[in-house]
Amino acid sequence: MRLLTADEGGLAPPCESVETMIETAVEAIEAAGYRAGADVVIALDVAASHFYRGEVYRIDDVDLSSTQMIDKILGWMDRFPIVSVEDGLAEDDWTHWPKLCGAARPRALVVGDDLLCTNPVRIGRAIEAQACNALLLKVNQVGTLTEAAQACQLARSAGWKVIVSARSGETEDDWLADLAVGWAADQCKIGSITQSERLAKYNRLLAIESATSWPEIPFAV
Repeated sequence: MRLLTADEGGLAPPCESVETMIETAVEAIEAAGYRAGADVVIALDVAASHFYRGEVYRIDDVDLSSTQMIDKILGWMDRFPIVSVEDGLAEDDWTHWPKLCGAARPRALVVGDDLLCTNPVRIGRAIEAQACNALLLKVNQVGTLTEAAQACQLARSAGWKVIVSARSGETEDDWLADLAVGWAADQCKIGSITQSERLAKYNRLLAIESATSWPEIPFAV
């Protein structure tokens, strides 16, 4: 069986459908001796902009409207221990993001990545529209630490969670871990430990934790 490898080092077997993929993840959690939904939960990066064409979401060879896409995500949440949904809709589907957020918010974070681009202007629009309740913060997405700090503060002022994230093309420089701790991120999204440029940041987080009394930051693979 051929495994697909993502830029972040994650491995995935070919699956017949999205549901099969999530089911496989749950099976893997349990096979490792953990309890899905108790010991390990699922953060889903839908990346919907990548399969959005002409106001239609093409998924599992089926065309879905925005409303149907929201219903699909809510159905996954009913079946699986999903606590975070990132980019559940396309980056410019502004009309429907508030509907997704309103429906999912009691049970899961609704995270903006492509929607927000760590851009204060887009974050401000999302706050006003109540389009999401968590920011995926990528410093080199907005350009400077000053702009990233502004984005972080804006999200915090709205009561959002902040997730500091690595990106494709990372090196073994582990500064991101220090930034996540220094800015009191709620989570740090790094990628798989199968690649050294990702592992370096996990190791740095562990080193910081062992040397200080900082609160533990959840890892998001």
